[in-house]
Amino acid sequence: MSDTYRTLEASGRTEHRVEGSRFVADAMPASTREEVSEEIGAVRDRESKATHHCWAYRLGRTGDDVRYEDDGEPGGTAGQPILRQIDARALTNTLVVVTRYFGGTELGTGGLARAYGEAADGALDRASVVERVVRTPVHLRFQYDDTAPAQRILRRFDTEVRDSTYTDVTTLEVGVRQSEVKAFVEAFTNALSGRGDVLSVGN
Repeated sequence: MSDTYRTLEASGRTEHRVEGSRFVADAMPASTREEVSEEIGAVRDRESKATHHCWAYRLGRTGDDVRYEDDGEPGGTAGQPILRQIDARALTNTLVVVTRYFGGTELGTGGLARAYGEAADGALDRASVVERVVRTPVHLRFQYDDTAPAQRILRRFDTEVRDSTYTDVTTLEVGVRQSEVKAFVEAFTNALSGRGDVLSVGN
């Protein structure tokens, strides 16, 4: 399993017209269903006079949580084309909402699918994509005299210090790249000749 994933760092928005209908698309980062509901609600409030608010999301580090909504458009013409644009970029923790103001001309199922897909594509193009590392929290404790070898291990591996307490005894919460946890713990233990403590691994 990969210990990185692609998501949005910043939102993107675009707008275009097709046969008189106006499509406003918002692509945004979201990591929970609660965030999704809030963001969709915010779009509905902002675009309160629109005909449809169609959306799709993929959530979770492995992208297993996925849903889409046609919001009254013919089945398969809105939510799925939006989701395909998310998947084309291999994104997760991503929500795209496409709002339609009906312009009086029926677009047909093919026309609708193209319009919603193109709107989502445009919004995602304007969003900022980032690759994030999946990290496991590791809690460490060691004596002040062992600071130098401990710091060497922290630099040797892909880590980030999330919390720290420095007295005569140092305690750290370190985010360690998921694929390196076992090797990191072993290297830390060896470098300090067993004097350091690995208090916990994981949440």
